[in-house]
Amino acid sequence: MRFRIPRVMGAAYQALEQVEQTLRQEDTLAHEIRELAKIRASQINRCAVCLDVHIREILSIGVRPEKIFQLEVWRESPYFDERERAALELTEAVTRMGEDGVPDDVWAVAEKQFSEVELGNLVMTISLINAFNRVSVTAKAQPRVRQYF
Repeated sequence: MRFRIPRVMGAAYQALEQVEQTLRQEDTLAHEIRELAKIRASQINRCAVCLDVHIREILSIGVRPEKIFQLEVWRESPYFDERERAALELTEAVTRMGEDGVPDDVWAVAEKQFSEVELGNLVMTISLINAFNRVSVTAKAQPRVRQYF
């Protein structure tokens, strides 16, 4: 580990945590979809700490492990419904954002599945997990080794 995030970046890190709490309190987006987005972004960004935290979270709300195992191949998997697919497509577009931003066709599909408020929450959730991922990966933070089951 290069540095201990809460110790070195205390107030800024707490501010990110406060944004997370605000998004949860608004509760405009299904918890499962929010966690799927966090896990998918963390897979793309290769953030071991965030993967550990959010896989544990999604398991705690009753999502079957098979769904989590299939997340990296969600396009080919039968485990995901249309809302989840739209959220995952948007997650990937925001996380891998290139020069042209989020493609209009990706946004159009998401708009059909989510209200404006839900989309706002989803975009903020994706943006926030990307911030957490980047801080943790830069710090070379590691998850605590614990059993899942």
